[in-house]
Amino acid sequence: MSTENTGNTGAGAESTESGQDQYTLQDPVSQHPTIEPPAEAIAPPGLEREMTPLADHGAGSYRGSGRLKGRKALITGADSGIGAAVAIAFAREGADVALSYLPEEEEDAQRVVELIEAAGQKAVPVPGDVTDRLYCNELVAAAINGLGGLDILVNNAGKQVSVPNLTEITDEQFDLTYKTNVYAMFWITKEALPHLKPGAAIINTTSIQAYSPSETLVDYASTKAAINTFSKALSQQLAPKGIRVNTVAPGPIWTPLQPSGGQAPEALPEFGKDTPLGRAGQPAELAPAFVFLASQESSYVIGETLHVNGGMPTP
Repeated sequence: MSTENTGNTGAGAESTESGQDQYTLQDPVSQHPTIEPPAEAIAPPGLEREMTPLADHGAGSYRGSGRLKGRKALITGADSGIGAAVAIAFAREGADVALSYLPEEEEDAQRVVELIEAAGQKAVPVPGDVTDRLYCNELVAAAINGLGGLDILVNNAGKQVSVPNLTEITDEQFDLTYKTNVYAMFWITKEALPHLKPGAAIINTTSIQAYSPSETLVDYASTKAAINTFSKALSQQLAPKGIRVNTVAPGPIWTPLQPSGGQAPEALPEFGKDTPLGRAGQPAELAPAFVFLASQESSYVIGETLHVNGGMPTP
């Protein structure tokens, strides 16, 4: 198992990588340190090396057990954050992985590629912008050609920008948020469906924001509610075909999305402290939920929203 960190521990950066694997009994309150990030924002789309502290993707802790052996997965937003953690976990569980990410995130993506290959699995990097319909079509084709098929689709790429007043949300931001979070999911899923066989799994990333929206995330929160409903409706349509659709709803998770505009700079020092655990979650803590929903262990789980939010009450 590789212990390489997926981030660059440059000047001032600190790693939050846990040394304990996901099977070791730990106190969840202190399993990861409370995030004490600086109040300064980083430029979008947000790169791992610019974060302080760095996020934990499970690079030094996730231990696989063959639960996805032989599977072929496509993950969007796989260069960093939740997508990176899922890619690492999938590879260590025996899956080959195609990664979608923005071209400017190439350095982060290459670290994930290295970790996938270190696990003995194939990595297929496909840079591009999911708000482009043509790219979404080409992405699916590249993933299938590179992997030799497709068994698991994870629609995870997301755009989140904190804006205090509705009147300050521009048409451009509203459009990009919906295209990134909702349209891309629709386009990619539609393109992938003809290639998915019984036993395949589709997992979409929604959010606690779909249930408990923040006043500064009106556009983002509404996309997450749309993802939830889209997924539940599609799950009913595809279940008779043996294709399962589920979602994971993260709470406050420390990813580049947060300091690159997802939260107001002044809110960053308190990020996640309002959860019952009193801290933000780490991407590594999301990965097992995706592994479960992708694996045959969840064969009777359809249309489910699996909440990973530190204990925040949800319907």
